[in-house]
Amino acid sequence: MSQSSLDDDELFGEAANEMRSDVESSLADAWDALPAADDIWETDAENVLGVLNGLKSALDAGDAEEHLRDAKKWYTMGERADAFEDADDLEAEIEAVEEALTDISGAGEQVGELASTIPALKGTLEEAADDDDEADEEDD
Repeated sequence: MSQSSLDDDELFGEAANEMRSDVESSLADAWDALPAADDIWETDAENVLGVLNGLKSALDAGDAEEHLRDAKKWYTMGERADAFEDADDLEAEIEAVEEALTDISGAGEQVGELASTIPALKGTLEEAADDDDEADEEDD
């Protein structure tokens, strides 16, 4: 084996290690960007709408999607170059982050829909109560 070939293999190995580190770092950044469990569980709002609006804000995934995209980009490059000896752990973690983002996004949509429905429902119930009070006054 020539010196050039050895150097190329060594460089490829270094590049593969750096690529794996980049994927791992991006995945760690994605996890860090997700909302904390306490942020979506605890509240100090005074009414249901306040709770829903707070929850909707807490369900913001921040830069997690961008970090996941970076991880997937470097993972795909590494896989296509056959640079990883064993990348099952990376693939599993990418899938776990994707699932978490999907769950957070779905919850955010549901909370958003509910938050837009509650004020109208409150108004309808208040009108019904006012109509009932007026009917009771007329009966007296």
